[in-house]
Formats: sequence, structure tokens, C-alpha cells
Amino acid sequence: MRISIASGKGGTGKTTIATNLAVALGKGVSLLDCDVEEPNDHIFIQAEINHSEMVNVKVPEVDMGKCTLCGQCQEICQFKAIVVIGESVLTFPELCHSCGGCLEVCPENAITEINREMGLFESGSRDTLDFAHGRLFVGQAMSVPVIQRVKEHVESDKITIIDAPPGTSCPVINSVKDTDFIILVTEPTPFGLNDLKLAVGMVRALKIPYGIIINRSDLGDSKVTEYAREENIPILMEIPFSRKIAEAYSRGSLMVDALPEWKEKFINLYDKIVNYVKK
Repeated sequence: MRISIASGKGGTGKTTIATNLAVALGKGVSLLDCDVEEPNDHIFIQAEINHSEMVNVKVPEVDMGKCTLCGQCQEICQFKAIVVIGESVLTFPELCHSCGGCLEVCPENAITEINREMGLFESGSRDTLDFAHGRLFVGQAMSVPVIQRVKEHVESDKITIIDAPPGTSCPVINSVKDTDFIILVTEPTPFGLNDLKLAVGMVRALKIPYGIIINRSDLGDSKVTEYAREENIPILMEIPFSRKIAEAYSRGSLMVDALPEWKEKFINLYDKIVNYVKK
């Protein structure tokens, strides 16, 4: 079973849901933090990291001793990452999507590929919980290669919880695709409802079963609940605005550790998801 946690906006509580659900289920679970621009699941589960590796992508390097300035590399590149100007060929690694097209069309074999460091992949564990995350280096624009490396850590014999980036852009889609169920975390505010609708549109396009968790459910208004009812979207759980939960969060503690009654609630959440997927 692969469950991804997403939201239309940041700050709704994705990390809270992902970490508490993973720890509540415990043995035979992998938690993958795919929010590689700002990973913080490790802060709450306090994982012991035992493996680290660089994430690289391939970018072109041109041998001007062989190049005839034919311009075929420039013509095939849809991202303007390689350009012929006068007697020179300029490459822009930040724009390159590593498709390898320029190598294929170069008639003189003047282009080779070199590694460009994009980020860091780390893995480890907390007791019986398996953990992995990625860190995109500052200044890098494309997080998808790092996300893909994290998702390679999926093991078919384990329950996998994926903490996706916020929003509805390419990094989110790459994180949640190929999963069995998507939890959309929202909050009962006008901004929360607006971004929830965007996230629902994304999930429906992917044709993956999904449900909603409303965080800080006793604040704001009832429009998120009304929207869910109108659209026949299951509300899987409601988490109230609680001083005890907030205090645990501020200490970097999990709800299921600080407030044991929540462990059973997250286990029940998983059982609900299994039933929805079976249906």
C-alpha cells in the first residue's frame, strides 16, 4: 500500500499527518519525505541516518575541437539549454532537463555528458520504521530528479507513506503518482478551500482515490465540510485546534507519542483508507 500526503498549500499539516501515521503503524512501514526543498520529517521522527549519496543529473559538455557549429543541438533542445552563438556553443546547465537529445543529433559526436550535482539523498530508520528523504541544493530550480531518487527507495513489501511537497505543480505530481491513495490535508479557511479545490482537480486528473483530513477543524467556517459533502469526498479525519497538540509540535514531538490516544486514531485512519481502496 502506497499512501501520499498532499495539500494545495503549505502549512496545512502534511508533515504532521505523514509522520504520525507512519510512526503509529510502526513495523513494516517506510516514510519518504519528498518535500525536498524543505524536508523536515526527520525532525519529528528523529531518524538515524546511515546512508548518504549525491543526486546528479547529466548535462552536455561540448568539445569545440570537433564541433562544426551546425546548430542541430540547438534545434532539438526545447528548453534553450544549448545555444550556438557566433563561433561558440553555450550551455546552460540550469535549464537542461537531461533528455540526451543533443547527444543523439550531433553528427560529429562533439557532445558528451557530465554530472551536475542537484541535491542529497539520505536514508535511515527510527526503530522499525524505514526512512528516506532528499535535500535539493540551494539555487537549484528542478526538484524532480531528487524526488525520483527518494521514490526509488519504495519497497513493495512495505506500507509506504509519502510526504509530498505543497501545491499542485510538477514536483507534487511526481511525488503522488503511482500511489494507491492520496490524503489531501486542508484547513477550514477561504484560502484552505480555494487550494483544496485545486488539489482535488489535480487528483481527479490522476484518477487516484483520495480523501480529506481537516486540520484545526474547529476554527474558521464550515465551507470545506460543505464542499466535501457536495462533491462526495470522504472526510477521513478532523483534527481540532488543541493546545496540547500545539505544545507537542513546538517541542518537535509527535502526537502519537505525546498523546497516546491519537495512535489508535491514526491506525483507524489507515484502516479507512484500506477499505476505500478495496472498494
